[in-house]
Amino acid sequence: MMLNTRILGWLIALLSASCSEDSISTDEVATVRFKDPILVTIQGYEGHVMEPFLSRDGTKLFFNNLNTPTENTNLYWCTKINDMLFQYEGEVDNVNTPSLEGVPTMDKDNRFYFVYTGEYEATLASIYQGEFSDGGLSNPVVVDNISKNMMGWVNFDVEVTEDGKTLYFVDGRFDSSGGPHEANIVIAQKEGNQFARVDNSGEILQEINTDALEYAAAITKDELEICFTRVAPPLTSESSPKIYIASRENTQAPFTNVHLVENLTGFVEAATYTPDDQAMYFHKKEEGLHRLYYVQK
Repeated sequence: MMLNTRILGWLIALLSASCSEDSISTDEVATVRFKDPILVTIQGYEGHVMEPFLSRDGTKLFFNNLNTPTENTNLYWCTKINDMLFQYEGEVDNVNTPSLEGVPTMDKDNRFYFVYTGEYEATLASIYQGEFSDGGLSNPVVVDNISKNMMGWVNFDVEVTEDGKTLYFVDGRFDSSGGPHEANIVIAQKEGNQFARVDNSGEILQEINTDALEYAAAITKDELEICFTRVAPPLTSESSPKIYIASRENTQAPFTNVHLVENLTGFVEAATYTPDDQAMYFHKKEEGLHRLYYVQK
């Protein structure tokens, strides 16, 4: 079965796996309702829009196309005309290869992070960084020290904070029987020029990570609210991932107050905040095509 999902069907192909048939249920949580979502148009582009990321100044939107093994998944960008209209600019230069590049994110200083799978079997690493300028990346290199360095564990998601000091990424576990069997969000902080996993990451994210799959983190400017996607495995084209938010009182405290955004329905994933943190973009699969939507709180 083809998986057109953020959990990236290419990983299953890479590890010679097929989806598990096991399923779990998740605890009920409180709900919150946003305004009605609105379909967004990207002039000059008609393909899949997945893993959207809006730049911290709100002027540019990055995304990748369909992330299945049969596609050459690449990074693209567009410029904002208004909240519901963007102009397609093309591929991000100096980064795309025949391997997968996806899941873009960037700090306020244009330090750009993304997932790349071309060297996973050799390095067991999949998160890279470079400098974005004039439509392309310079000096893309691997982000050291955050991989678990264990075959089958893949970091398939990444979000950087506005100040560039913190990464929110995902540990996903695959094996010969399929997967992902686990997917949880992890935190790393910058120490000098290197990132290191935060010792109390599990405590900070205790109410977010469950036996379900959690991924696609997005963080507000003040780092007091997080948005993420949750779905019970196995994740297939028939699944209905849901978008949640959680909050905390200060940047040292655990996230609590987990709420499901109840009116974002269907196959929805991967929200990204606007600069004022009062609205989001996300992708939704409709009639086999992943489309970009905008929603205000």
